Order: sequence, then C-alpha cells, then structure tokens
Amino acid sequence: MSPLGHFQILVFLYALLIFSAESGKTQLLNDNDTESGNEGANGTRWAVLVAGSKDYTNYRHQADICHAYQILRKGGLKDENIIVFMYDDIASSSLNPIPGVIINKPDGEDVYKGVPKDYTGKAVNVENFYNVLLGNETGVTGGSGKVLKSGPNDNVFIYYVDHGAAGLLVMPNHEHVIAHDFNKVLEKMHKLNRYNKMVIYVEACESGSMFEGLLKNNLNILAVTAANAKENSFPTYCLGVDTYLPSAPEFETCLGDVFSISWLEDSDLHDMSKETLEKQYRIVKRRTGIDAERTSHVCHFGTEELLKDYLVSYIGTIPENENFTLTGFTSSPISKSGLVNPRDIPLLYLQRKIQKAPLESPERKEAEKKLFDEMNHRKHIDYSIVEILRLSLKKTNVLDLLTSTRTTGQPLVDDWDCFKTLVKSFENYCGATVEYGLKYTGALANVCNMEVDVKHTVSAIEQASNQENRRNRRYETNIKDRLISGESSDGSRRANYQNEVPRGHLAVYVGREEMQRFVIPTKYLEYPEFRVLMDEVADEFGYEHEGGIHIPCEESVFEEILIRYMSSDKKK
Repeated sequence: MSPLGHFQILVFLYALLIFSAESGKTQLLNDNDTESGNEGANGTRWAVLVAGSKDYTNYRHQADICHAYQILRKGGLKDENIIVFMYDDIASSSLNPIPGVIINKPDGEDVYKGVPKDYTGKAVNVENFYNVLLGNETGVTGGSGKVLKSGPNDNVFIYYVDHGAAGLLVMPNHEHVIAHDFNKVLEKMHKLNRYNKMVIYVEACESGSMFEGLLKNNLNILAVTAANAKENSFPTYCLGVDTYLPSAPEFETCLGDVFSISWLEDSDLHDMSKETLEKQYRIVKRRTGIDAERTSHVCHFGTEELLKDYLVSYIGTIPENENFTLTGFTSSPISKSGLVNPRDIPLLYLQRKIQKAPLESPERKEAEKKLFDEMNHRKHIDYSIVEILRLSLKKTNVLDLLTSTRTTGQPLVDDWDCFKTLVKSFENYCGATVEYGLKYTGALANVCNMEVDVKHTVSAIEQASNQENRRNRRYETNIKDRLISGESSDGSRRANYQNEVPRGHLAVYVGREEMQRFVIPTKYLEYPEFRVLMDEVADEFGYEHEGGIHIPCEESVFEEILIRYMSSDKKK
C-alpha cells in the first residue's frame, strides 16, 4: 500500500475515534450531567430544600426555597430527585396581596408554581428531615414519603433557610435542628455510602456555629453558611424600608435574604457548567458583605477540595444561560437601606400596619396591642436571661457571658446534652426561642461550658421566669393605681397634681378627642426607644398643648408603654 493510502487509513481511524468519544460523551451528558465539571457523571443529582419557618412575616424563607426549586428544575433535576420541606402557609395567606403567588424580589416572577408539596405543615419537623436524609422511608410521617435514595455515585445538595442561633436551626413548631445532631446524621450518611459528594448551603443567623469545630474535612461535604458563628444573617427586599430598590409596598414584609438571593440570582444569570463553587462563593461573599456593619461574613467548612467542582454537578445549569445569557430573572444590587435586623421583622411589620390603618380602626388597635405585647415579651426575655445567669452561676456580674464566644475553630459547646436541656427549658419557661429570644442560646452554651449543674440551672430558669412574671404584674398594678390616684409617676404625692407639674416631669395629654393628662419624668423623652415607639403609635409626636405635649394615640397603649419604662427604672 502506498504511503498516501496508509495516511488516509490513519485519518479515517482517527476521525472514527473522535466520533466515538463524542458520542460516548453525549450519552453521558444526557444522563443528568453536562460537559464541564462532570463529577458523578454516572450518578444522579439529588436535592433537599428546607424552609424551617411559618407565618407571613417569614415570607422570605419560603420564597428563597421556591426560587431554588425553579433553578434546580431548569437545571435538569427531576421532581423525583428534589425533596421540599415548606410549611406552605404563605401563598394562600389572607395577607398575601397576590394569592397563590410567591415572589423573591420586587416585581419578580412567581417562584411558587409547580413546587412539590412533599412535607408541609406539621410534617416539616426534625424527625422527618433526618429520616429523609438517611433514606428511611418507614420513619417519615405526614408527607409524600419521598426520601433520599442516593448512593455512592450520587451528589447531594442541601439548602436550609430559616431562623437560627448559636448551635441550632429552627423548625416551625418549636423544634430545633441541633448542630451536633445534624453533623452526626451527616457522618452516618457518609458511613452508609449515601452520597459521593455533598454541598450544603445554610441561610440563618449564626449559621457558622452549625459546622465550626464539628464538620470533619474527610467526609466529602462542603458547607457554605450565610454568617459566621457569632453574627446575624440579614433579610433584604424589605418593603417600606428601602427607597432604592423597586417598590412593591403591598407585601409589607421582606421578600428575600441577602445570602440567598445572592447565590440564587447568580445561578439565574450564569452558566453553571463553567462556574465553580469557589467562584460562586466569592461572588456571594462579596455581595453579602457590601455593608460591614449590617451584613454578614459568608463562610465555608468541610472538604475544601469541593470548591473546585463546577456547580452543574450539584444544581445543574439552565440551558439558556450558555455563555452567561440572561434569563427572566435579573440581579439587583443590595442597598444598605434595604437591610434590617432579622429579629426586628415582626416589629417592622406591625409598625407598617399601624401606619397604614385608619385612626380608631380595629386593625390599628390590634396592631398597637401586638406591638406592645412583642416589646414587653422582649423585655421579659432580657430580664430573664440575666437572672438565669446570676442564679445559676451565683455571680452578680454576668453581662460578659451574654456576648463572649469560644476561640474560632472550636465547637459552640462540649456538653450538647446540657445545651439541649437548657434551650428547651428556656423555651418552656420564658417562651424565648422565637426570633428575638434566639440570640441568647450562646449565653446558655457558655453556662454549659462552665460545667454547672444542669438541674440547678433548669431550676434557675424557672425561678427567673416566675420572678419576672410576678414583677410585671406588680408594677403594672402599682403604676396604673398611682396614675389614677393623682400621684406623680415617681410615687410622690402632690396635692395640686392636676394643676402643677413636679420638677423634672412633663405633662402629657394622651388621646385624640378626649384627652387624659399624665405626668411623666422628662428623661423618658431622651430615651431613643421611647421616642421611636411613640413615633409609631402616635400620629404626631410632640405637639404642644397647655404647657405640655399632646400624643394623639390610644390611652391604653400609652399606659402600657409607660409601664414598661417605669419598670425599667425600677430595675436600675
């Protein structure tokens, strides 16, 4: 055969080899993967999405989860491989201005349509969550029964959105995903070969405490958290707060969270077959940290090698986004003015209700009462935690324990049984493990780290709660009696009280048509919280009237606020 003939045969064989390779690669790509980052190409991608809250004021959590579902579906994951936990009380809520629709940003698309209702209502609980992860079909109750059926060749993505605190994530019905327990479940999944690689995204306050010092680096698990172990994460798109972002004031709540919308909107825009986990981590970290005072530090834990993986291996990629083509979603900058403390969302919501409701309307009175109740409950929690520390440690100076933390890299606590017992007792006696009270779980961990007697501390929790309850009732009765009997607010009798104002006091005329005259210490007007609260309940604060000031709000509301600050003075 001539040299030319040999060359032609070689060219033909080479072309055949290339064609076979491309055909094989195409077959692999059709099996739930893409060309770039094809780790686990012979396996299946699974996802577990969890919104661990309920109620309309927590709208943003279910919105984040629904948005994530839409990305996964467009990215090629099948419904049979996506498991969704959400209370499902937002879309149908009477407070939702667009019934049946959930959005994740102002003027955003509906992200609720098509979301599977695997575990809703009371089925959103810790036991079901753990059993789903472990693939235990006989252990789940009240839901679709769907569990992870992943194996050693499959990649798993877990996305958890909720309120959090030092050492825990919250579930809707006063349950907690405890950091130690969650990591034990992950270790068991690894031992049972339930996955090849796993990525976990967590949106919650102090979410770094779920993994710091706990998640081993040899489990092939990468966890990314919205915050470190010591700080809040933050909501955004909070309507009525931000004048920079597009407006949709009818929602009267926050539509998303900074960390969450950062990774979600990045995934909406980019080709995930060309973007690594590390690249998204850096994008999200930069966007989340725009305001050093009011945003959080995104962190990662576990197996760092997974940062080199392409996102497509876990969440898929939207075909239309090849070469970064935009989709219907667009990314909005985070404005500083659009960020609020997540623990203050209930206050923000009630303040908006008061501002919008007509004067004397039942809606306004109800919102005013709820606002006072919430503020009073917060004072109850603040007082109780200080008393708990004093009684359990038999010390008077305990304020440092409210904020002190362990060295970076250490787990929150060594004795997790102690921690769980104290958190449960704090909840039972003080009603504390809702948004505001969660901030004190770190203080309870500090008590455990001092190796105190657990039973003694539980007794201290009960005693502190009972003291505060009695104290509130006593001061409420005494102060109202003094106001009615003609005494000044500091308890000293004045014969000419109706015509004279004691030194250091101010006359306040409360009401809208018929006004009731009160005399309060002038210093109260210097308290920022007092002025802010009065600004919210009063139509116009500081209008001069007969040598004093006029506060046109309900008399009962003013009395309740006054009682709160009188009680605060007695503490001092």
